[in-house]
Amino acid sequence: MQQLASQTVDIDLLVVPETNLMLVASVLEPMRVANRVSGLQLYRWKVFSLDGKAIETRSGIPVPVDGPFKPGTETNPLFILSSHNWRRYATSSMKTQLSKTARHRASVSGIESGSWLMAETALLEGFSATTHWEDYDEFAATYPQVRAVRERYVIDGKRITAAGSLPALDLMLELIRRRHGYSLALEVSRQFIHEQGGIDASVSAMPSTGSMRMVDGRVSQAMRLMEEHIDQPLTLPRLARRIGVSARHLTALFGSAVGVPPHVHYLALRLNAARRKVIETRTPFADIAAATGFNSASAFARSYRANFRESPSDTRRRLKPMTPLPL
Repeated sequence: MQQLASQTVDIDLLVVPETNLMLVASVLEPMRVANRVSGLQLYRWKVFSLDGKAIETRSGIPVPVDGPFKPGTETNPLFILSSHNWRRYATSSMKTQLSKTARHRASVSGIESGSWLMAETALLEGFSATTHWEDYDEFAATYPQVRAVRERYVIDGKRITAAGSLPALDLMLELIRRRHGYSLALEVSRQFIHEQGGIDASVSAMPSTGSMRMVDGRVSQAMRLMEEHIDQPLTLPRLARRIGVSARHLTALFGSAVGVPPHVHYLALRLNAARRKVIETRTPFADIAAATGFNSASAFARSYRANFRESPSDTRRRLKPMTPLPL
């Protein structure tokens, strides 16, 4: 399992006027929650507007900013967030600034209409990219030098695009997964869980982790069984029998839908549950180990350290015990 990288990542956001509030939240909130559930400052961010004034979103709720967008040679990843009437703000000055700053940035991401601004600035030439489904055909016709694809988000080297608010949430979860591992991405995703109306509760979708797409109810059912058996984990053959498939088939289903085998997902659930107890309670580690399905405190400590790059004792010393925080 990928280990948790603890070095802070600094992110710059350029939010264009008339951007949807949900678009801003879809980018910022996963980073905030990643900091919260990890107990580390994994992400810091600054929000900029074109003129340094608070951004008036389409809902009428202003977004405070750190200042005007006046980039120099910053290397921080840059996210360009835009929703409505992007052409009104695509001035020569703005496009010049984007073109110059992109030379230094670790990556440039266009969220929703931000992909149009990137294409207009020639930042997507030769790259694959996506945009909102309503504008996709026009985007593809207007910029033939861009490899337009019908995807929720596209990561093509240093160029990243997302097709809207919920695709942006998927994108952020995937970026968290790539940097910090499946376990943290899963825990962040679970903070945004929702039940879709009209879907049988036994097969409703589990939270997304970027690449996760719940297209098979058997995967969802297996995940629910894992959730119900944290303290006494089911073996893979027993889990598969409960679902009505072979262990090999269940592994293949997980690989297709989630991108990891069942045991990786199961271990992530158990370790995340354990970390919450380590942070939020004074429960002895031996009791936490038993409550999350480990045979001994030493086995728990080894697995915890391998995943979080510190021991349970280190976590507890670093963070004061706290009650569960609201979202």
